[in-house]
Amino acid sequence: MVSFLNFIHWNPDPEIFRIGFLSVRWYGLLFASGFLIGYYIGEKMLKSEGVSQSWIDSLFFYIIIATIVGARLGHVFFYGWEYYSQHPAEIFKVWHGGLASHGGAIGILIALYIHARVVTKRTMLWSLDRIVVPTALVGAFIRIGNLMNSEIYGIETSLPWGFIFERNGEMVAKHPTQLYEALFYLLAFVVLMVIYWKTTAKNRPGLLLGLFFLLVFMPRFFIEFIKEDQEAFEAGMTLNMGQWLSIPFVLAGICLVWRALKKPTVIFKNG
Repeated sequence: MVSFLNFIHWNPDPEIFRIGFLSVRWYGLLFASGFLIGYYIGEKMLKSEGVSQSWIDSLFFYIIIATIVGARLGHVFFYGWEYYSQHPAEIFKVWHGGLASHGGAIGILIALYIHARVVTKRTMLWSLDRIVVPTALVGAFIRIGNLMNSEIYGIETSLPWGFIFERNGEMVAKHPTQLYEALFYLLAFVVLMVIYWKTTAKNRPGLLLGLFFLLVFMPRFFIEFIKEDQEAFEAGMTLNMGQWLSIPFVLAGICLVWRALKKPTVIFKNG
């Protein structure tokens, strides 16, 4: 018989401190920290290729805006439209949580297409192959933020690392799927970093992007099987929304990797 005491009782306050109307929350701190560390890593990568600082700064500005807007709108339209259509002012309250990684990915794709046309004049794949490396780490930070918010967790489990999310009134242990995803994102980051620095992968357009899609969205697809539905409409679905949204990214990853390995390497000249 599994004892109630064997599990992890989880009840952190999402808010670190408050000064007047200003609230500093773990989610926001982790989100911002992830981007700052990601910027440092991305800057080091791009400088190693002789890219100008103005390119780097503009690239990360596009990425930050696209991630926040895309992830928020992804959550609004993919998961919560029934609620947000009745409470439109809540759409802007990003600090309350509610960001969809699939929406963030779509936002980044759009932003980098614009950046490639306006700033770098290079192919969109050139930017994507480099930016996905720190993006994987940012994703891990965001999932830890979800854990601190006691949100987006899994179904009941008897495993000893199950979390009892007491803040939500849970009485049984649930899979800490936020941690599962964070670990896979961290693994993706390590793998991509090694491949970027130790191989010629960055000279094969689309290879790093394709690997990112596979390393992030394939685990995400399977983790969704043990994750609670985020919205009521998912209850009757064979695959939930997260899985349906993951499939195109996995297929794109397979195509990108196959294409990159079939084509010769490309050496980019700085302009």
